[in-house]
Formats: sequence, structure tokens, C-alpha cells
Amino acid sequence: MPRSTSSTNGTQTSAILPLAFDLEPEGTREAVFDHLVSKIHNESQDHVGVGLIGAQWLMRTLSENGRTDLALKIATQTTYPGWGYMIEKGATTIWELWNGDTADPAMNSGNHVMQIGDLGVWFYEYLAGIRADPEHPGFKHAIIRPYPVEGLTFVNASHRSLYGTVRSNWKSENGRFTLDVVVPANTTATVYVPAKNGSGVTESGQPAEKSKGVQAARNENGMAVYNLDSGSYSFASVQ
Repeated sequence: MPRSTSSTNGTQTSAILPLAFDLEPEGTREAVFDHLVSKIHNESQDHVGVGLIGAQWLMRTLSENGRTDLALKIATQTTYPGWGYMIEKGATTIWELWNGDTADPAMNSGNHVMQIGDLGVWFYEYLAGIRADPEHPGFKHAIIRPYPVEGLTFVNASHRSLYGTVRSNWKSENGRFTLDVVVPANTTATVYVPAKNGSGVTESGQPAEKSKGVQAARNENGMAVYNLDSGSYSFASVQ
């Protein structure tokens, strides 16, 4: 049996890091992730249970392993500890400590931006799905792969790249998913549309694969994948 590369101290961070950096052998990944989820449920009651290091990869690791719902629950908690708790207490910046309202001020920065962790990245790259393609840096080619999650009905996001604004706006209601995408001039994109059946995806009211600027690529894990030329697109599908 493959040995786990995780630290044996059992903390949430000791599970997050080997998963995030793909250091965990295939035979043990599921057990390590299950351990992480159990710790979040039972130890931190679905709140943040990590510090600076673990927070840099918490939300992405949960989403990459199929628990975007748990990431959303953590992000929207308004009781201690978490980002929502800071907001509830009137914070307009990120505290150094989760209990910044009660901790010793001498050891407690009121502007500790690294404590935001990967929350901002998660908003843009996972909820909205806007990512740069590492093979084509600077958004010459964009990847738009949203992570719809129950409890969230819409996301509107944009990124101002060197080539222009990349946009991803989606809405999910009554089993219907719509995704409006803008691909700047002189760039291309690959878009992932959540769909039960790729043949049922439309773009501007017609079958997506027949739409100008759209090339059907493949179906992948419940997603219909298309390559796009520059332009504005409006996809719709049944989830």
C-alpha cells in the first residue's frame, strides 16, 4: 500500500498541502481528503480551521476535490472564526488574527492581507471560472470554467487583461444554467458549460456547435467544452 506523504500531526493544513501540490499518492488521496473534511465538520464546525499557510490553499483544495459546497459554507459563515465574522464586527480590512476584535492589540495587525488566503483567487478562478492558460500567459488564451454550487444562484465577474476585459457571468435557476462570456479581441478561450448532455447546449438560441466562433471540443466530467474565438457569447444548458 502506498504511504501517505502527509504530516502525521493530523492538522487540516497537513492534509491540504499534499493535496494542493499533488504530493499525495493516488491510493491515499481520498483518505486524506476525507480526513480534511471530517476535521472541518467536527473540529471547526464548518468554519475556517487553518492559519496563514493552510488558508492559501483551503478553498481551492476543497473545490478541486468536489466540495465547492463546503468551501462556500466556510466563506459565508458570519460567526467566529472566519472572514464573515470580521465583516460582522465592522472590519474593513483583514485582521492578523481570527479573533482580532478581542486579541491583544500589541500582537494584532488590523491590515493583514495575507490572511485572506486564497478566497479572492477562489472567487475569480473557481466561482466565476476565469483563469489564464499557463501555456499562453497573460490571457492570450483564457480558460473559463465556473464551479456552480447549490446555494449560489449567480456570479458576475470580469478581469481586465492586457488584451481587454474577460467576462464570465452565470446564472442557475430551475435546473437551467446560463453563461455569458466575453473574449477580448486578438485572444481565444476554452469554455466549460455545465450540462447533462452536450448536444442540448445552445449559444444565442441555436445549437452551440453551429454558432459562429464556437468549436465543440469534448465532454468532460459533466461539462460541455468549447473553443471560442474573440467575441461575446451566451450559452444555455440543462444541469
